[in-house]
Amino acid sequence: MDYNEVKKNWQNKKITDEADLKIALENFRILFAYNSNKIENPMTTYHDTREIFENGRVENYSGDLRTIFEIQNQKECFHFLTKKNIERSPLDENLIKEIQGILMKGCYDQTRYEKGERPGQYKIHDYVVGDEVGIAPEDVADEIRDLCQQVNEYEGSDILTAAAFFHLSFEAVHPFADGNGRVGRTLLNYYLMIHDYPPTIIYNEDKATYYMALAAFDKTGKIDGFIAFLREQTVKTWTRKNVLPKLKNP
Repeated sequence: MDYNEVKKNWQNKKITDEADLKIALENFRILFAYNSNKIENPMTTYHDTREIFENGRVENYSGDLRTIFEIQNQKECFHFLTKKNIERSPLDENLIKEIQGILMKGCYDQTRYEKGERPGQYKIHDYVVGDEVGIAPEDVADEIRDLCQQVNEYEGSDILTAAAFFHLSFEAVHPFADGNGRVGRTLLNYYLMIHDYPPTIIYNEDKATYYMALAAFDKTGKIDGFIAFLREQTVKTWTRKNVLPKLKNP
């Protein structure tokens, strides 16, 4: 199966309400949350993610509580965006800040708090990520408004390219003190779905290729490689068996 077939299958679902969307994303939601968190936090497990999504808790957990907060926040964000997806609310600053606030609730470290950083607000200091620091804090608001305007006014038919451009540009801006990757991947799928395109999972096992695509955009401004990567990840998302074995009782 190729990307166009996956897209056609998604559009044939003819999703019109929240119930339809929840059914379409029943297995996707857990695997997306697991992989998006795992890319940033190696302590994330599929077991814990599934337990929180399905049962609301993890019994006998002894790890870092931030990991649990991150998973619970993904679950909350999924529910928050279900209605937004059906309403096809356009991307804007308030939505982006609200998503980041949900995904990073309870997850900022003490150092960031002492610097005045808060979930749901743009960064007020620079943070080095790899070789990049992103846009200066004082320029973030203008950059994000301009980026949202560009993609919201796009009237072409190549939605995947527009989504790729948005994601790469968002990550280059790096508007928040933490959580930019998780937020960017969530926004990527949100933009795809409000245009009736299938969402994608960027798999943790493929994160090296993902990071190379981000770096290539930072250095050259080219997005062709990332578009090809998104096509591959989307086919992988919707053609591999997205249901892992049932959890066994201890």
